[in-house]
Amino acid sequence: MSTTPAPRLAGPPPTSDPTRPDRIARGPLGRLGVWVTDHARVVTVVWLLAIVGLGAFAPQVEHNLSGAGWQADGSESVAARELAQDHFGGNASSAIQVVVHSTDGPVTEGAGRQVLAEVTDLLEAESRIAEVVAPVPGATLSEDGSTAIVLAGAGADTNEMVRVATDLKDELQGLSTDAVEVDPTGSSLLWSDFNEANLDAMLTSELMSWPVTLAILVLAFGALVAAGLPLVLTLAGLVASAGSLVLINELVPVSIWAMNFAMMFALALGIDYALFVVVRYRAARAAGSGRSDVAGKQDAIAQTMDTAGKAVLLSGLTVLISLSAVMLVPSPSFRSMAGGIMLSVVFVLAATLTLLPLVLFQLDDRIDKLALPWSRSGEHRSARFAAWGERLWKRPLVWGLASLVVLLALAAPIAGLTTAMPSIKVLPEDASARIGYDRVQESFGDGAPGTLQVVVDAADTTAATAVLAHDAGIAAAMPPVPAADDSGLVMVQAVPTVDPSDPQLASTVDRLRADLPPSALVGGASAENLDLKTQLDESTPLVIGVVLVLGFVLLLVALQAPLISLLGTVASLLSTAAAFGVARLVFQEGYGADLLGFESQGFLDAWAPVFFFAMIFAIAMDYTVFLLASAKEHFERTGDPKAAMVGSLAHSGRVVFAAGAVMVAVFFTFALSGPIPPKEMGVVLGVAVLLDAFLVRLVLLPVLLRLTGRAAWYAPAWLRRVLPTITFAHD
Repeated sequence: MSTTPAPRLAGPPPTSDPTRPDRIARGPLGRLGVWVTDHARVVTVVWLLAIVGLGAFAPQVEHNLSGAGWQADGSESVAARELAQDHFGGNASSAIQVVVHSTDGPVTEGAGRQVLAEVTDLLEAESRIAEVVAPVPGATLSEDGSTAIVLAGAGADTNEMVRVATDLKDELQGLSTDAVEVDPTGSSLLWSDFNEANLDAMLTSELMSWPVTLAILVLAFGALVAAGLPLVLTLAGLVASAGSLVLINELVPVSIWAMNFAMMFALALGIDYALFVVVRYRAARAAGSGRSDVAGKQDAIAQTMDTAGKAVLLSGLTVLISLSAVMLVPSPSFRSMAGGIMLSVVFVLAATLTLLPLVLFQLDDRIDKLALPWSRSGEHRSARFAAWGERLWKRPLVWGLASLVVLLALAAPIAGLTTAMPSIKVLPEDASARIGYDRVQESFGDGAPGTLQVVVDAADTTAATAVLAHDAGIAAAMPPVPAADDSGLVMVQAVPTVDPSDPQLASTVDRLRADLPPSALVGGASAENLDLKTQLDESTPLVIGVVLVLGFVLLLVALQAPLISLLGTVASLLSTAAAFGVARLVFQEGYGADLLGFESQGFLDAWAPVFFFAMIFAIAMDYTVFLLASAKEHFERTGDPKAAMVGSLAHSGRVVFAAGAVMVAVFFTFALSGPIPPKEMGVVLGVAVLLDAFLVRLVLLPVLLRLTGRAAWYAPAWLRRVLPTITFAHD
């Protein structure tokens, strides 16, 4: 009678207790940790120079970073804008529109006339503004004469025009009188006002999140000094990344959103990484029989870096890979946002792997100063999470199906999710751009704020105007305006019948592009939004596919086990889908809008799916790496699937729980302040982390380890020969 041999498993043969401190040959990260402690002065000086040197530029972030870049590079609307700026006195989508409204007779007479003259003088004195165009009857002067628009042509790129808007809006509004109101508006003002509101929201959220974060960390660490380490580490990474972004902006325009997201991500990930490393170091020191000599501390550092440090490095690489996929979207704002977050992750990762080991080595047992009465600083294994693991092991189907039902129920609304580019509702009601926008609609029609600009060869002018005149989606078309130079171009401005955020506008633009002469280019701010949405819709499947494939490959390299790497990757999709299902209910349907203090747009912002997916997946894989690295460590030592599953929860469950609580607190603070986009970010990411950390990683993934058993860690011989050898055990 023959028997089937047991499948070959990844990893070395089982050994003993995963917490024993016996010394073995140190791995690369263990040697790095020891090197850092041997060269403490060099490392300290390098980090001080980086923080002080780059930190000197950090205060310039708000002023220097750009506020535009929300465009689809290579699109028809961007080409139209460039032609409008070059050949039509800057009358492009980025031009500033100054709305002057009189409540006491015609705006072109009396006090209104004086204000119009002052507005014109102020605009003409600004060197970054091209041609200033006075109100034109039938076009930019309302029929009743009460409202006029002074057009300030764009004499600089879109990023600089946002800065112009920021510099001039207070002065322009200051020209208002009791009878005459001045409100600058337009695309550049919209981004200026939004960036201002967004910055206030981010700062408010940061002020709210830091005390909450510190409280959670104190509870997690049980000591004030230990709890403060992650915050110091994060601050170092933030300061360095902020200064770096300012310097990079001198070469390539960087969106202010890059810093906003970098602040949030650096805080969340920095705390995650520090939490994981500090907990492991305390356990290593406690298991080292109290040796306080240099060799004993270095052994603890080496053990920490070869285990927790390795998991942190792999987690950081996963985050970087996930965010790098966003670079596939050909939009400056998306690429700079992804780049800004990646830069902050690099600094936080560098600080975790070099600065943090040095601080731990220097402080040693002083990290437990000001400990809480119930603190058990050296306890790496959590009895509560070990008991939870045992419970999951005994009844995997009950717990696994329960978590799956919850996730699928929350994900169900995603089927009706619709997206569009942000509407004027993202701005506070008292923002200049929104007041001016509403005034333009009242005086010139619903579609006036989204006026389309058609740039066409002079020879095709008659055909183009005929198409515009007969299109049902166009309320009115202005007389053709020839270019001031000899380019042979003509611009025709057309006012749609619907609001710029109305879905019907997309059909109108598509129809015009099909019917207009081949030389015609359709642009304008609303057309640029539509082109960007189209690009996002086309890029999203590609980004998602790349993120999933690269995430799986990195997990496979780290874990050397294809089945659990695949399951860990697929499980991340559940929390992501559930988060977007909740987002549809909140932001599209308006549930909870009054509680969160926003006005529903009736859709989710179009940039959310692609960008938030990459961010959620990065965070989800962060927890996956922590949990499965611990499981692999135990499996390498014991060869027992139960020891791997229960041990991973016992040794990393508390860290994942605490890190998840910190992230949820950080993200949900963004949902409580500011305009809609930060609220979307806070709700989507907060819900995703809540579900991923507490349902997927602490319930579903352990259940999958239970159900797959030894097969979870199986790797065919040919695959082991191809993959680099990576282990997490430290004997």
